[in-house]
Amino acid sequence: MITFILNKKEINTALPPGLLLLDFVRYHQNLMGTKIGCREGDCGACTVLVGELINNKLIYRSMTSCLLPLGNVHHKHIVTIEGINTEDLNPVQKCMGDEGASQCGFCTPGFVVSLAGFCLSDTTPDYKNAIAAIDGNICRCTGYKSIERAAAKVCEIMNERKIVDPIDYAIEMKMIPQYFKEIKQRLFAIRSNTNGFSKNANNKFLGGGTDLYVQQPENMVHEEIGFLYDNSHLKGISRKGNLLSLGASATVSDILASPVFNEYFPGIDRYIKLVSSTPIRNMATIAGNFINASPIGDFTIFFLALNAQLVLSDNEKER
Repeated sequence: MITFILNKKEINTALPPGLLLLDFVRYHQNLMGTKIGCREGDCGACTVLVGELINNKLIYRSMTSCLLPLGNVHHKHIVTIEGINTEDLNPVQKCMGDEGASQCGFCTPGFVVSLAGFCLSDTTPDYKNAIAAIDGNICRCTGYKSIERAAAKVCEIMNERKIVDPIDYAIEMKMIPQYFKEIKQRLFAIRSNTNGFSKNANNKFLGGGTDLYVQQPENMVHEEIGFLYDNSHLKGISRKGNLLSLGASATVSDILASPVFNEYFPGIDRYIKLVSSTPIRNMATIAGNFINASPIGDFTIFFLALNAQLVLSDNEKER
């Protein structure tokens, strides 16, 4: 049984863990605000926020639901566009409307969700980071200047946050509904009161899914999958002396945020910003980048130049 919170509703489902979240929210929950676009993680129309407890802190990241299987949302908080709606337009939606940043409206939910994720993050609330938050969203008809102006207006609101907790401030400014205040404790309760589901299948292993679900979207739904993305033994970036170790499930965003990487590889942030988009970087794992053996793998040449070593293990906990 997979258990998570979808907006403010607790979900318990026995549907295949390989089923994509996009199809679950639209066809099983009738939440049609999350749009179907490219189904390859490129357009951002299906963007959702994924909140999870990391070191007892609730962290939200944007992800593309078209590449996100149910097995990777277990014990997490999933937020669709419906989940950030308030009685009136929230400030992000109002900024988009005031600047004429929506035309046909198809891509608008993805932009709004991504900007909401920016408001919930503890990154510096400046214009550069606001634009970075929507770098995975494509608009085909409105034109980006009006969207950029809307992002700038959101920054003006966020500049008043100071040291206030991002979630508390977002609730205070009515950027998100009041129910967000309860999510952290609800996730603690779910994690304590529900068991996990079987993640140890040997047929096919899955990390972030950003490549396999592009290659084999229909087959993956019914595969017996070994889910590795949330395996704590495969997480983390650490340094011992001159040795830097990365867990197989470390994401591109983890590398981007790593103090060690930024200290020893000045400028790596500029390179990583050229790799895909924020929602994909939040999902894509370093092991997936290596193992899928893409001829355009973004990090293989980087780690090859560093003479990096791969350590394989048959240990069930480390697999």
